[in-house]
Amino acid sequence: MPRLIHLNGPSGVGKSTIAARYATEHPKTLNLDADEIVRLVGGWREDFFGTVDLVRPLAITMAKHHLSTGHDVVMPQLVTDRGQRACFAEAAAAVGADYLEFVLLAPPETTIDRFQRREHSIDHVVEALGGPVLLRRIHDHLDAYLTPESTIIATDGSDADQTYKTLMAALRR
Repeated sequence: MPRLIHLNGPSGVGKSTIAARYATEHPKTLNLDADEIVRLVGGWREDFFGTVDLVRPLAITMAKHHLSTGHDVVMPQLVTDRGQRACFAEAAAAVGADYLEFVLLAPPETTIDRFQRREHSIDHVVEALGGPVLLRRIHDHLDAYLTPESTIIATDGSDADQTYKTLMAALRR
């Protein structure tokens, strides 16, 4: 059964890195990084969050189509709204796929440090919206979003290889 594997978490935690590796090691998997789709919409730098709102339904449509072909979708996407998570789960269920969410987490200081050392297409937007202040706010929103049923993968002290191995072990359960 195909799976929509949602890698959730703050900027700088490693979602895109892990998603890219998963897609590389699982042929025909769609690495559906919505931030890359956002960059295709004019004016995205000036209204990032408005553009994200436009792109999410498009990403859901893409995911549904790909899942309906019998192949996995891995989606590195920060979500702190349970209603949005429900939309992803409903989209997967509509085409007979499983929805699995994994929240990659590290302490705010770790993700801020990683964010400041990386290069990603949306980094300048995150900086313009507050950089470290925004990242701390994202952590607060994630804390409120999590439930006891949330599957958390701690990335603090882990390199990308260890995080990937932890994800693979969780997917085998």
